Amino acid sequence: MTLVHAIILAIIEGLTEFLPISSTAHMKIVDFLVGIPETPFRNLYEIVIQLAAILSVVVLFWRKFLDFKNIKFYIKLVIAVIPALVFGALLKKHIDNVLSNLTFIACIMIAGGIILLFVDKWFTKNTIDSEEKIDYFTSLKIGLFQVLSILFPGLSRSASTIIGGMSLGLTKKEAAEFSFFLAVPTMLAASAKSTLDVIQEGSVSFATPEIIALAVGCIVSFVVALFAVKSFIEIIQKFGFRSFGIYRIIIGSVILLLLLFNH
Repeated sequence: MTLVHAIILAIIEGLTEFLPISSTAHMKIVDFLVGIPETPFRNLYEIVIQLAAILSVVVLFWRKFLDFKNIKFYIKLVIAVIPALVFGALLKKHIDNVLSNLTFIACIMIAGGIILLFVDKWFTKNTIDSEEKIDYFTSLKIGLFQVLSILFPGLSRSASTIIGGMSLGLTKKEAAEFSFFLAVPTMLAASAKSTLDVIQEGSVSFATPEIIALAVGCIVSFVVALFAVKSFIEIIQKFGFRSFGIYRIIIGSVILLLLLFNH
């Protein structure tokens, strides 16, 4: 993997991890178009830049994450992440099979995009506008919505939790922020599991080019994620989710056309 490849992956990770457009789908698109070879180092690299993206959320919302007196906040995140941990473990074979099916992922991208076209009209009277107003049972239900992104790769973890939160009465802003909060334990757990998988697969070499790629990738992923998260809140408050829906439909359709002509 070249340094250019590393930067491309880091930009995509930073941009897509917290937006409702599916980082999984975009990574698969890069695999298809650029042909970055899958190696133990590349697998580890994607884990590391994911952790860098997570750090951006912790930095942006540091008051929330470091308020150790607010125990209820941590309990809500633990409750919400449990369904993903359970179903992720139970459905590992299903996940592995579906992740290799780019046609399925493209179709889910389009379906999710169609849903986002109408989300703003469906939920216009939501009143839960702060994390403190979210009870434990609501946290669990948002966690169950997150499972949909496990069952249907390409749906987007962010999209499923945001739409789920809004269907439960959360405002756009609060649904997005809680989705960001929930991403931290979810992605930490996923990264830990992926790290173990990489270790079991074989050794990873760390020559100078690899170390440089990791350092540059972490910086790029972190900075891009910072801007993506901050911009996303502003965009949905001003313009809603329609633009993200249109984008998903376009990208999903392009993937299907590329697959069709590739055959």
